[in-house]
Amino acid sequence: MGAVVTVAIPVRNGGARLRAVLAAVAVQRTERIVELLVCDSGSTDGSLELARAGDGRVLEIAPGSFSHGATRNLLMEHAHGDHVAFLTQDALPASEHWLETLLSGFDAAADVGLAFGPYLPVAGASPMVGRELTQWFASLADDDRPRVDRLGNHERDLPAIELLGPRAFFTDANGAVARAAWERVRFRDIPYAEDHQLALDMLRAGYSKVFVPEAAVEHSHEYSARRRVQRCFDEWRALREVYGFVEPLTATTLRDRVLAPARADLRWARARGGTAGAQAVLVPRALLHHAARTAGAALGSRHDRLPEAVCRRLSLESRATFPPIERENGFADDAT
Repeated sequence: MGAVVTVAIPVRNGGARLRAVLAAVAVQRTERIVELLVCDSGSTDGSLELARAGDGRVLEIAPGSFSHGATRNLLMEHAHGDHVAFLTQDALPASEHWLETLLSGFDAAADVGLAFGPYLPVAGASPMVGRELTQWFASLADDDRPRVDRLGNHERDLPAIELLGPRAFFTDANGAVARAAWERVRFRDIPYAEDHQLALDMLRAGYSKVFVPEAAVEHSHEYSARRRVQRCFDEWRALREVYGFVEPLTATTLRDRVLAPARADLRWARARGGTAGAQAVLVPRALLHHAARTAGAALGSRHDRLPEAVCRRLSLESRATFPPIERENGFADDAT
């Protein structure tokens, strides 16, 4: 019998996409024993019954007890695998070799604690979303080779802000955790960006992480302008909490954060055969997309200056506050 690997998925109202994700997990080609573990937090759309009808195990928690960090720790505690591959309910493995390819990251070195793969834009994704995802993940590796990141002993006390970017990036929408590493360094019980914080803690503890370019999932989101402001508010508030990063607001912000990426979106669409009419429609869409993103980023990274009622309105998850990230596991955080 092969080694056990767990595929763990937190779920709430996953809809039809969840059905496709579970089906894709079921057909993964591997000699390992694959355990499916779902944690449902109050689904009302049949997701719970769908998960129960499969071959996996299902945990149930109250909606109010869900937390991105704590719920993933709960999944780790109940998982039987030596490695736990995390997906979200809408992250669809792009091939039947996704799991085995993702786990190959742990063969890169003896100290690997985390391995993760890229997102591919879903069919019909806007040029804004498609370009951003494709270019970001392409920047993480050279010639489709796995990328290994670790910190030297002299770097482990670096301020978190100095590690912001590819070096500390990790995603648990398509990422695996070694149980042995997790037993030493768990997810923080924080509401957002728990994967960023886990990567920082793992790197500071002496583990490495590996990006596996071929272990892709189809995973992207389209939002209205209002909801994009809210999503970016939450994301940049988390970047402030984890890294201490504050989105700059200068005279060049409009050019660098709105105009330049909108032009890049237009070039991206043109290179993929977009018609002149489609490109004309794209211009205002792209400008609105990046303006909403910039507004959410600026507000989120300055959340501490805003009243709680305003933060709740601006948050996609309706969170008034984020608990401050304190020093844990012996690692110092400079986030405020």
